[in-house]
Amino acid sequence: MNLGTWLERTARHDPDRPALFLGQDQVATYGQFHHRAGQVAAWLESQGIQIGDRVGIFMKNVPDYLIVLYGIWYAGAAAVPINAKLHGREARFILENSGTRLTFATGELVRALTEAGVTSPVLDTDNPAFAESHAAARAAPIRCAPDDLAWLFYTSGTTGRPKGVMITHRMLVTMSLCYQSDVDHVRADDAILYAAPMSHGAGIYNMVHVLAGARHVCPTSGGFDPAEIFNLARHHGAVQMFAAPTMVRRMTDAAKEAGASGEGLRTVVYGGGPMYLADIIEAEIHFGPIFVQIYGQGECPMAITVLPRTDVSDREHPDWRSRLASIGRAQSAVKVRIGAPDGSCLPPGEHGEIMVRGETVMPGYWNNPDATAKTLIDGWLMTGDMGFMDEAGYVTLQDRSKDMIISGGSNIYPREVEEVLLTHPKVNEASVVGRAHPDWGEEVVAFVVGSATPDQLDKLCTENIARFKRPKAYVFVPELPKNNYGKVLKTELRKQLEAQP
Repeated sequence: MNLGTWLERTARHDPDRPALFLGQDQVATYGQFHHRAGQVAAWLESQGIQIGDRVGIFMKNVPDYLIVLYGIWYAGAAAVPINAKLHGREARFILENSGTRLTFATGELVRALTEAGVTSPVLDTDNPAFAESHAAARAAPIRCAPDDLAWLFYTSGTTGRPKGVMITHRMLVTMSLCYQSDVDHVRADDAILYAAPMSHGAGIYNMVHVLAGARHVCPTSGGFDPAEIFNLARHHGAVQMFAAPTMVRRMTDAAKEAGASGEGLRTVVYGGGPMYLADIIEAEIHFGPIFVQIYGQGECPMAITVLPRTDVSDREHPDWRSRLASIGRAQSAVKVRIGAPDGSCLPPGEHGEIMVRGETVMPGYWNNPDATAKTLIDGWLMTGDMGFMDEAGYVTLQDRSKDMIISGGSNIYPREVEEVLLTHPKVNEASVVGRAHPDWGEEVVAFVVGSATPDQLDKLCTENIARFKRPKAYVFVPELPKNNYGKVLKTELRKQLEAQP
């Protein structure tokens, strides 16, 4: 099944239904959305794109993003969405590793790819030639098998290089149906607001809204601005959105300061990082029962567990507080368990690794059998996250076995920052950890052995990785704490940070 079929069905049933919006302005009905996606598909085919080819999307949150995405699917190709915050060199690696034949990009991101030395074709969607090049239109999506590649998602890599998660049509169909049954029932009069990157979870939720014939709203700012969100929610009504925990807290603070009630917000799905109990309690008090928590990974996108709004808001339940601190229960299409180091299932209450299997779990990493073999064991996805499950099936996430830093909802793996720092001739050793931050959840701090200056290291990082990954502080030390095997003790580094005034 081709996911593009959902757009075709909705368009044929109700072609005049409002579909795409930039702020308050409608830019396309479903009939026009379908036609433009067909035009993109026909143009891709004219460029030699065939079934299974990879096509990149390096775009900010704009309505054309969805037109391009569905155009790729209509042509039977696979989309390679890239976070618009990434450095051009990081994007180049993804494009080259995936074997992308062609890339759609917006404005300054075209220049970033050019400056990074990308040699494959790049089409600027801000150029009027983008629209002019799509005269003919494919009438319907090419037929695809359920296990054909639909979305190639690159996770940040603990070894310094991101890995391509193969996401199939079957996975996304199943995830979308789980959204309807487990997370929130989407109606035709709903609107989804894309305030988080469409290359990630926020964008993955578009399919179920296309299926329902809901409206798709891109903020004119292209990103997250609480005041803008409140205005758009009041205007459109019945707004659903995905938000990182730090975004939820910032929305609460902004609403209280401005005296806004969040009128028009129907559902806020939060996930992608730890949510502090005090923050979600305060948010729910202010906005009401609109919050749903999900837990997923790129390897099982948005589809491992869910904490529904009833659990978030039901203060009368004797286990309300402990459940609110959890990540919920398994979604309908998966089985979740807590595993011992040997993979065996642990009883309720025992601490171990969170494991998941089901229709939404990836078949593997792109051209990386070694990483696949380490992550998929006997059909189970080893998440690398640690926690426990209670008798009722609620999973509490306690820590991450991988030292990932989550800042403002974006994932940062220390190794990728460390490898950049170590290229400086005056850096002998480097180790990166996260430090709590009141606005962003965590910030990056680098411990450095060497004589390089902070300005020199800032310049090096800015030239090689995304700005949000750049260390916000450098701590220069004579040596890094290590165990008997020479492994850096990051727990000791975190303790040093905590001890600082």
